[in-house]
Amino acid sequence: MMREEFTESRAGDAYSISAAALAEAGFAGMPEQLISNRHLIYSSPATLAFNSPGAQGFGVKRAGLSIPGSVMLLVAPACCGRNTTILTELGGYGERFFYLMMDDTDIVTGRHMNRIPQAVKEVYDHLSGAPSVIMICITCVDALLGTDMERICRKAEGLVGIPVLPCYMYALTREGRKPPMVHVRQTLYSLLQPLPKKSTSVNLLGHFAPLIDDCELYEILRNMGVRKIREISRCGSYEEYLQMAEANFNLVLDPEARFAAEDLRKRLEIPSIELRRLYQIDKIQHQYRLFGAALGETIQDETWYEETKKAVESFRNTWGPLRFAVGEGCNANAFELSAALLSYGFAVTEIFADPSEEDFIYIRRIAAVSPDTRIYSNLEPTMLYYDIGNEAADIVIGKDAGYYHPDSVRVEWSDDTAPFGYAGVRLFFRTCEQALRESGWHREEVKE
Repeated sequence: MMREEFTESRAGDAYSISAAALAEAGFAGMPEQLISNRHLIYSSPATLAFNSPGAQGFGVKRAGLSIPGSVMLLVAPACCGRNTTILTELGGYGERFFYLMMDDTDIVTGRHMNRIPQAVKEVYDHLSGAPSVIMICITCVDALLGTDMERICRKAEGLVGIPVLPCYMYALTREGRKPPMVHVRQTLYSLLQPLPKKSTSVNLLGHFAPLIDDCELYEILRNMGVRKIREISRCGSYEEYLQMAEANFNLVLDPEARFAAEDLRKRLEIPSIELRRLYQIDKIQHQYRLFGAALGETIQDETWYEETKKAVESFRNTWGPLRFAVGEGCNANAFELSAALLSYGFAVTEIFADPSEEDFIYIRRIAAVSPDTRIYSNLEPTMLYYDIGNEAADIVIGKDAGYYHPDSVRVEWSDDTAPFGYAGVRLFFRTCEQALRESGWHREEVKE
């Protein structure tokens, strides 16, 4: 390995490492610049859409309102409360947020803790109809104070007679065993109580919005005899949400839902199977084979496989060997998507993402076919000096990559509805094609 791969960036340079050098180093030897808890955090404009657990998309606050009929009391200093008002611009959220502001004395003494149950009672009395749940969202300030939110929630429940749950927006636990988005997923299913199991009922866990409507997973499950496929985002009422407890098994579609699935296994005896969101169609097919084998079923996915393969080939033939830059601010694992694009004959010049240990299976694939692909961390302070130089991509994926490549064709790929499976791959390339056409990009501009 070349020694300079691990040296500090020079003044004026953004730190990056080649895929080949990172693959050789492995997770144990990963440079500190790619480990966010080893250095100061640079919250660049590229990170603002996804770094904060209170960010718009589906940060902790919006995710905490996934239970039908729920409302939220945000207990926080004014600076934390202000950014929540952005969510009120989204349909249906304006009447679901309430605020208990903390001042300097509260932060020093913790006196606000005695006011929380009464604030919950005021929220309850203010509403014309009783909510199903009141979520109490607290911020890093209370993490430092060591607030016993479980006890406070029990006291508040005694005043209003409905469930009151804590929702932790602790950004400083992002690198811990149970980050905010992992914890909130577990909280969302904590109200489910034991029900008789139905062999024809399945839950999809992991996303806060439904899968895209044409996702083949729905048909695969129906072909297996499943009659009820429940997603929390499609539950029209609190009563329907509670019926998720009758599921015969859970399908975990996002690794951050593993804790929630394990909790449901222990409490409700609902086993789970994990399926990954993938963009390599051969890996999608393999995953479905394993899924079917686990259930003693044969999944007939040849039609979807061939349709998707033709869609990818058609895009490649139309637009040529495009150069992509891929960020983590999108509905994909940046490394898996990059490996998929390379396998389809495209180039990937840059990846903006912090690798996890699980990502190294993709990093090694990337290194094998594109050893010079550069990997950056959005959170690394030297990104302040990022210079596009000669690495301009034809098309960039994700809000973060789009920030670094303002003149390239940009595809945010961050809609609420969740792409998955073959249908997700087809939608991805349709979205890329639409962006290319709308930008007026022409194939002859491709650097062969």
